[in-house]
Amino acid sequence: MVASANTRLRLETVKLTALFGKHRAVRDVSLLFPAHTVTAIIGPSGCGKSTLLRCLNRMHELTPDASVVGEVLLDDINIYAPGVNPVELRRRVGMVFQRPTPFPTMSIYDNVAAGLRVNGKRTHHDVDEAVARALQQAALWDEVKDRLRTSALALSGGQQQRLCIARAVAPRPEILLLDEPTASLDPAGTLRIEELCHALKRLYTIVIVTHNMQQAARVSDYTAFMYLGSLIEVSRTDEIFTKPKMEQTEAYITGRFG
Repeated sequence: MVASANTRLRLETVKLTALFGKHRAVRDVSLLFPAHTVTAIIGPSGCGKSTLLRCLNRMHELTPDASVVGEVLLDDINIYAPGVNPVELRRRVGMVFQRPTPFPTMSIYDNVAAGLRVNGKRTHHDVDEAVARALQQAALWDEVKDRLRTSALALSGGQQQRLCIARAVAPRPEILLLDEPTASLDPAGTLRIEELCHALKRLYTIVIVTHNMQQAARVSDYTAFMYLGSLIEVSRTDEIFTKPKMEQTEAYITGRFG
């Protein structure tokens, strides 16, 4: 992807390699993420998609024996530089995982408020406002506003995933990472999350890992194709699905392997 002169970059990887011990799961990836766009990362299972995503907010380093070589730049600052606080970084770069992960012992309200309380003191009024705002952004407010103090586990799977999105956006991050967020949802739940991607990119820069190429085509502005840990091709989504430049990309999107 070549950034135009008027493109504002929020996030960038520079020759990024992610390792588990000596195994290189991601190999020398340089990738740009323009502001207020959705970038989809596609590729066959085991190609390094989710590992790359976890490098973008330093979740990768939480795995034993994991390490990173290269740089991840957030507003031109390397997030792996000495002195960068990982907890503060994860407030700026929120993440939603493959399966809904509501805190089981907490209410709907407390699930959303959890991230706010980690990140400093707030008044009760401020927390109330932030919870309502986050639930509205996640298109969940109208469904739960009268039962905020009930268990999050009473929600459907799709609602739980939108609750996790609300929890991620409550601290007002700048980047939102989605790791196969619809993999465990039915078609109706999937549609709601895809609609959210279109709405939320006005507020955030979004990176989504998906195994579903049709989903990538529907929700993203840019698509990056990975294979065996390497970045094979990245371009505007309409171009990569209609005029891929690399033979491996064409073979994957036409179903000849994957």
